[in-house]
This record gives sequence, structure tokens and C-alpha cells, in this order.
Amino acid sequence: MSTTRQRERSDATRARLMEATVECLVERGWSGTTTTVVAQRAGVSRGAQLHHYPTREELVLAAVAHLGAARFAEARERAAGLGPGRTAAVLDMLATLHTGPLFRAMLELWVAARTDDALRAAVVPLEAEVGRETHRLTVELLGADESRPGVRAAVQQTLDLVRGLGISALLSDDGARRRHLLDDWARQLDTRLEA
Repeated sequence: MSTTRQRERSDATRARLMEATVECLVERGWSGTTTTVVAQRAGVSRGAQLHHYPTREELVLAAVAHLGAARFAEARERAAGLGPGRTAAVLDMLATLHTGPLFRAMLELWVAARTDDALRAAVVPLEAEVGRETHRLTVELLGADESRPGVRAAVQQTLDLVRGLGISALLSDDGARRRHLLDDWARQLDTRLEA
């Protein structure tokens, strides 16, 4: 088999493992996301899974990082076509990021890391990087000038709001409430970004 073909197969295997890992975290939580279950769900052999990711921690952290990067790239692509009413559309995209499977998977890691020191040591730097990237993405999508007084705080408040809404959505569908809050915040945010 050619090196190119082997690399393509390896990339495809990793991609299946990434998707299956996040799905398992969302459906089964940290304790139910075992390497065996992930390999079965991804349709790959246990040996192939172990070859790419020898431990559950490595597999899960790689999946969250990989899919996080993919979601950020997708948000940037979608934002390229935004026109008038951009702030409301950006808030919708951020809310979607914070109510989707990747966010739910990350929450599973946060909860598990609270009582698992080894996992915490791995999750804290990953979460810091995801947080920085989310902040950068938000600034970019809003066209915010953080050198202006109050703008950095407004961006962080936006992220805290959508994160809180994402947590609220775990237990009930609060779509109408979320829509009202985001519409109200979009108006306030426009005022703060333009002041």
C-alpha cells in the first residue's frame, strides 16, 4: 500500500474515532466512554484505536481539540456571509456552539475533571485554549475593537451568557427564553460596541 493511501486510511480512522468519542461522551458521559465502546462505535478494531490513542484520556482530549477546531472553522465560514443584523447572527452561532454536542462533551470532561486530578491536569490547559480561541473567534466575528474601553468586558459577558444558556439547555429546551435573551443582548451589545 502506498504511503499516501496509508495516510488517508489513518486519517479516516482518526476522524471516525473523533466523532465516535464525542458522541459517546454526550450519550454515556465520562464513565461510559471507554476505548472499547468508542472503537466499536467508530467501526475500527481495538488495535487500530490503541495505535492512534493508547489511553482514554488521549483519545477524549484529541477528540475535543479536533472537533473544536472544526467547529470554529465552520463558524468562520458561516460568518463570512453575514450581512445586516450581524450581531444577532453571531450570537445565534455562539449559542449553537454552546448547545451542541461538542459543548456537552466538554461539560462531561469538566465534571469528571473536578474529582480526577490526572484528567484535570489535561483538561485545564485544553479548556484554556478553547476559551482563548472562542474569545478570538467572537472578537473576529463581531468586528470588536478590544482596545476601546469596555469592549473586552462586553465580549467576555457575551461568552459567559452563551455558556450559561448552554448549561441551562442541558435539562430543558428553553429555546424561546434563549431567543429573547439573545435578541435583548444583541441590542445592548451593539450599543456597547459602537459607543
